[in-house]
Amino acid sequence: MLPVQIIAQKRDGCELSDDVIAAFVRGYSNGQIPDYQMAAFSMAVFLNGMTSSETVALTQAMLASGERLFWPDDGILRVDKHSTGGIGDKVSLPLVPLLASCGFEVPMVSGRGLGPTGGTLDKLESIAGFRTNLSLDEIRKIVKQTGCVITGASAELAPADHRFYALRDVTATVPSIPLITASIMSKKLAESPDALVMDVKFGSGAFMKTRDEALNLARSLVQTGQRMNVATTALLTDMSQPLGVLCGNSVEVEESLDVLQGRGPSDVRELILELAAELLVTAGVCRCNQDGKQLTAQKLDDGSAMERFEMLVAAQSGDLGTRRPFAPAAEVTSEQSGIVSAIDTQAIGWSIIAMGGGRQKLSDQIDHSVGIEMLVRVGDTVTSGQPLMRMFTRNPDRFRPELRGSITLSDHASPPVLIADRIAGESI
Repeated sequence: MLPVQIIAQKRDGCELSDDVIAAFVRGYSNGQIPDYQMAAFSMAVFLNGMTSSETVALTQAMLASGERLFWPDDGILRVDKHSTGGIGDKVSLPLVPLLASCGFEVPMVSGRGLGPTGGTLDKLESIAGFRTNLSLDEIRKIVKQTGCVITGASAELAPADHRFYALRDVTATVPSIPLITASIMSKKLAESPDALVMDVKFGSGAFMKTRDEALNLARSLVQTGQRMNVATTALLTDMSQPLGVLCGNSVEVEESLDVLQGRGPSDVRELILELAAELLVTAGVCRCNQDGKQLTAQKLDDGSAMERFEMLVAAQSGDLGTRRPFAPAAEVTSEQSGIVSAIDTQAIGWSIIAMGGGRQKLSDQIDHSVGIEMLVRVGDTVTSGQPLMRMFTRNPDRFRPELRGSITLSDHASPPVLIADRIAGESI
C-alpha cells in the first residue's frame, strides 16, 4: 500500500493493520517516507485517534526501529518508572537508587525539560562531571555494577521516535494520546523491563490539565504495556502546585539528597514510597502496598538508598563532593492577606526557564544555579508582607511581579489530594 493511501485511510477514520503501520514507520525510519507524509499521518491520528490495537502496533513499530537492552536470565527483576512531567518533579533521583536498594535493577532512560517542566538529565548535570550520554555497553556495565543508571536515550533506542517527536513538536500534534503513548512506551520497552509504573500528572503544572485527560492517557499507557507483556500500572497525581519545596536544577538535587537521607518534603517522600511500592507489588516482591511502603521507607531511613545514589553518581563520573552553584536569594512577599487557593504552577516553571534554568531553544546553555523555593502551599493562610517564595536569581526585580501573580489568595481553599487514582490492567 502506498504511503498516500495509508494516510487517506487514517484521515477517513479507517483502522490500519499492524503490517501497514509497521511498514509506514519502517519507511519513515529509512528515509523512504518524507517528513511531510509523516506530518500528514500525525495530523490524521491527531484528528481521528487510534484504537488500542493500532496504538500497540505503532509502539511496536517504533520499538523495532532500533536496538533494545537485553539482560541475562539471572532471576533479577528489571523495573522502571516514567513521569509525564511537572514542576519540582525530582522523583527519579531518589526513586531509582531506592529501587536498586530493594534488589531491582533499574536501567532508566530519561529526558530533558519539555515546555515549562524540568528535565531529570538537566538536574543531574548540575552534579559536577555527571555523564548522561552513555552508550548501551556503558548502561549494561553500570547497571551490573550499581544496580541502576539514569541516562539519556542513545541514538540506538527507538530512533524513529526521536525523528517523529521533533516533527510532532512543529506540527501541533504533540497532544495526541496514541502518539504520546507510542512515544513513551517505545523508549521504556526498549529497556526490556519486567514491570513499569507510570506517574501521570494533571493540573496547572502538568501537560494534561484535567483529571479526565490524565485518566485517558494512563489507561492507554497501561493497556499498551500489558498488551506488550510488561506488567504496567499508573498513578494519577496532582500537579496543581509544585512537588516538594524546591524547583530548579541544583536546588532539586539538594532536596533529593534530603529525601535520600530520610528527610525532605512529605509529598515527595509520599510519592516516592507509593511508586516504589507499586513496583514491588506488581513485580510480586511484596504482597501489598503497605508492605512495599514499609520496606522502602526503611531503605530511605537506614541509608541504603543514599549509598546506591552515591554509587550511581560515581559510576557516571559525577562528584557529589563538589559544591553545586546557587544564585543569590531574594524573597517574593504577599501584598495582601488571605488563604492560598491556587498556584499557577506552569507560570512558575516558565519563570525558572526565563531565569536560565531551562531551554527556550535547543542551543541554550542551562544555568543550574537558579530556581525557586516555595514557602506556601494551597490551603495555607498568609498575611500581608509574608514571604510566598524565595528566588535564586541574579535579576530578582524582573521576576518578582510574575511570581507574586502566580499565587491566588481568597477566603477559603482545600488542599489537593496528591494521589488521585490508581490504574491497573484489571481496572481498564
